[in-house]
Amino acid sequence: MAHEHLSRLTLTAVGDLLAVVPYLFGFHPGDSLVIVGLRANTIAVAGRVDLPHRDEIPEWVDGAGPQQLTLLRNVGATAAIIIGYGPATHVTPIIDALTPQVRDAGVTVLDALRVTDGRYYSYLCQEPDCCPVDGVPFDAVGSVAAVWAIVAGQSALPDRAALVASLAPTTGVARDAVTAATRRAQKRRITAFTAGGRAAVLRAGQKAVRETFARYAGDSVLTDDEVAWLSVLLVDTTVRDAAWLATDTDPSHMALWTDLTRRVEPALAAPPATLLALTAWRGGLGALACVALDRALAADPTYFLAQLLDRALRDGLPPTVLDGWPATDNPTPRPPGPGQK
Repeated sequence: MAHEHLSRLTLTAVGDLLAVVPYLFGFHPGDSLVIVGLRANTIAVAGRVDLPHRDEIPEWVDGAGPQQLTLLRNVGATAAIIIGYGPATHVTPIIDALTPQVRDAGVTVLDALRVTDGRYYSYLCQEPDCCPVDGVPFDAVGSVAAVWAIVAGQSALPDRAALVASLAPTTGVARDAVTAATRRAQKRRITAFTAGGRAAVLRAGQKAVRETFARYAGDSVLTDDEVAWLSVLLVDTTVRDAAWLATDTDPSHMALWTDLTRRVEPALAAPPATLLALTAWRGGLGALACVALDRALAADPTYFLAQLLDRALRDGLPPTVLDGWPATDNPTPRPPGPGQK
């Protein structure tokens, strides 16, 4: 998903586009297939998937091709640029298979490119003056387009692994402290429920949510016991939805859910990681949202809100599809079955 600021950037050359791509995702793609969809000469969407192994290409094209077309269709893209990152042996078969699919769907393919070792190669341009056989070098870091992206507040990590690592659970002494605090918090929740039922738990959850937002708005963080207490309360979807309603694209909210996602007991990461995904999605940080959803679904593969967001992101839908959720007269959709997801 393209960030709203970057989508307004005028790109006059292929090198400009390639310099901006890492800032659309938050990291420099490698061994990847990227499709940039355009509408009215502006970037409407950008999707990225890992390149498959050679023996997986036919199956990959059958699955990834329709998914990428859905991505373009859902934003009304009328043109696209297809970019493969990696060696020719990996990229060329994918470009050859995917380009006709995009054209057959009525989308104009403006260019199909391969990026290898700081050079780009066009599969469509045969003019040696602008597309020599040995490729065209470009500056992915120091170009005007990259500088503009940085000024707009965007960043690009070295690769996707670095983005994943930025949301990895804390380890060592910090992890042990939260694990012990979580055991205490679970006992505290049982005590609250025994004394006052679910209403008491909800009151505690709403109070914890208010205090948490105030804490991060003041550039402070929760203690280990407060992290643990909030994490066991967020298991209840009503408490989670109260946190959802309080969350927008304020930088302190991104910091809040990032911190919680990293520090909570991994088994309880689904609610905060999903709320981080929502925050990132609303801010145009689709790659970060996807990584956060990976954390959520690793903690609980059946967590329905995470499944819902994952589907929306894969289809390139805008965050506005969830306008009105959650609300007391329009509750968050839930799957059938026991438990609260």
